[in-house]
Amino acid sequence: QVRLVESGGGSVQAGGSLRLSCVAAGYTINFSRYCAGWFRQAPGKEREGVAQIYHGGGSPMYADSVKGRFTISQDNAENTLYLQMNNLKPEDSAMYFCAAAASLCYGGTSALRERYFPIWGRGTQVTVSS
Repeated sequence: QVRLVESGGGSVQAGGSLRLSCVAAGYTINFSRYCAGWFRQAPGKEREGVAQIYHGGGSPMYADSVKGRFTISQDNAENTLYLQMNNLKPEDSAMYFCAAAASLCYGGTSALRERYFPIWGRGTQVTVSS
């Protein structure tokens, strides 16, 4: 069974940066053929979509709360997904999950919806202190 593995989380002060990485375990995923995304869940809150990308076409999409600060990307071999997070704020503190779907990304009101991502990782913790 395909599973994703996240890394790169940690504790930083507000204004700092982190880069999260995501690779597939047990199977090689060429992210150029997948819709790939990042989600996050803070304690007591629902999981929310942060960013998604489909390398085959279209622009990445971001939650309004992270636009201009976070960047989703893939490496040249397209086997690793990244989330560059700059100017981090305490409200960015959450467990961050990588997710993928062997399909095009949904847009519009269906964008960044976890129901459309069947492949998940177990998450990496990000904590931002003020």
